[in-house]
Amino acid sequence: MSNDRKLIISLGGSIVVPNEINIGFLKQFKRFILQILSNYQRLIVVVGGGYTNKKYNFAVKKLTKNCPNNELDWLGIKITKINAELVRLIFGEMAHKNVVANPHTKIKTDKKIIIASGWRPGCSTDKNAVWWAKNINADLVINLTDINHVYDSDPSKNPKAKPLKKISWSDYRKIIPKDWTPRLNTPFDPIASRLAQRNHLRVGVLNGHNLKNLKRFLKGKKFIGTLIH
Repeated sequence: MSNDRKLIISLGGSIVVPNEINIGFLKQFKRFILQILSNYQRLIVVVGGGYTNKKYNFAVKKLTKNCPNNELDWLGIKITKINAELVRLIFGEMAHKNVVANPHTKIKTDKKIIIASGWRPGCSTDKNAVWWAKNINADLVINLTDINHVYDSDPSKNPKAKPLKKISWSDYRKIIPKDWTPRLNTPFDPIASRLAQRNHLRVGVLNGHNLKNLKRFLKGKKFIGTLIH
């Protein structure tokens, strides 16, 4: 297998810290990354804020009136940095020495693993993952979430919602909100989706708790999840 490929993983913060820090998952994730690392020239993991961000945002809204979305986004970005530092530290010297925020940065390092965080307000770390893909000429982003599929409608509102194996960007964008708001709960955020469509990027949405399934996806085998293309 060629080792000149590049891969972006958008790692949901709710998998890293669903309530308490998910030690079991982080052990498995480290083992998984080290198993596949020889297949890639560079592997960038963009870590989100997830449930921790939701808790902090909720607290701010309870304690203040009319806090600007921009400020809530900055709060979330700082939380992604904490989560990303945690992930970086578990890889030790195998990863680049710093968490990187700016996805337009040209990083000079011989380390294959780079851990990234949120950068600017107005989107989730999904958009950062797309920017990183553009930066290093990767054509695939893996979005590890806590759901198994993208559905044709919101399954929390429609019990007859159908899971999708594949969907085009134009069709996907019809079933999600057009605008970004902090704590927006979509498989891939609307701002990131527009950018991914423009750059002809493929995004695989998979449940991050099932890393064996992710390995099947990367090998082109049958998998549980959704490919947006």
